[in-house]
Amino acid sequence: MPVNSQAQAVLDQFAKFGAPPIENLSPENARNSPTLKNAVEEMTAESVAARATTVVKPSPEPVGKIDHILIPTKDGELLARVFTPKGDAPFPVLVYFHGGGFVIANLDVYESSCRALCNAAECVVVSVAYRLAPENKFPAQINDAYAATQWIMQNAAQLGGDPQRVAIGGESAGGNLTAVTCLRIRDEGGQMPVAQVLVYPVVDSSMNTPSYTENADAKPLNAAMMRWFFKHYLEGSEDKTNPYLAPLHAKDLSGLPPAVVITAESDPLRDEGEMYAKRLAEAGVSVDAKRFDGTMHEFFGLAGVIDEAADAVTLVADALKKVFERKASGSAM
Repeated sequence: MPVNSQAQAVLDQFAKFGAPPIENLSPENARNSPTLKNAVEEMTAESVAARATTVVKPSPEPVGKIDHILIPTKDGELLARVFTPKGDAPFPVLVYFHGGGFVIANLDVYESSCRALCNAAECVVVSVAYRLAPENKFPAQINDAYAATQWIMQNAAQLGGDPQRVAIGGESAGGNLTAVTCLRIRDEGGQMPVAQVLVYPVVDSSMNTPSYTENADAKPLNAAMMRWFFKHYLEGSEDKTNPYLAPLHAKDLSGLPPAVVITAESDPLRDEGEMYAKRLAEAGVSVDAKRFDGTMHEFFGLAGVIDEAADAVTLVADALKKVFERKASGSAM
């Protein structure tokens, strides 16, 4: 599927890096491969106009403060980066999981999303560095996400947050961890987040939707890369329909928190994300879903150069603030 001119400019810069396809690399080399974040940084460095714009609206966005914490789990400590907005605590909290197909990426790659949401939603954002495959196979990442979410909820006050107003969110693989964590809390117990933010989430492993065919060779994410990610994430094919791997296969999606689902037109994951939003709504879950035409996977964190990214951040932030405000007032969800 085609993308708009702003998105294409980012992809053109990305192509100039001449990086080998991710699916042809080892996980170690893939983790050092360039990202769209690097493409945007290069565009900013090369363009006088972009530098002038940056003077008006700095990129990345400044926040009130940034801290780092260690979250204890039974499998070891997890590093998390805490973004706090300007103002007086306590703030609402958003637990955030980065993308990268469970194999690559880190807190730095998705920092722009966290900064933008921190400011727009006026909340503390806790970005969690969960374990990566293939060193740690499924369900290590699921265990990390569940444990981190519960710890943050129980210790939100220490972070300047309100324990009664904690949401959860993530992009791509992080969207998967978000959806699965909510399912697991419903099934196994624990404090449920007040909302879930699913940005082009991985929610199925079938890889056979029309959007996979339409965007088989899309950039920055294509069908071959998804096969590569799953190969490194899974021990075997027996887990492919496990709802904690592919939540679209869950028989029951009731009892889950309100959801915001963002999808991109030129993205293999588009259809499964929209199917999941539909199934959530059919199960009685409040859903705010929107496809952003002319955009591609990973557009959400590029608000400085793609207009639709700023619109998507605003949509998510407005939805979160409504939930936070209802929770603060004590009204029904």
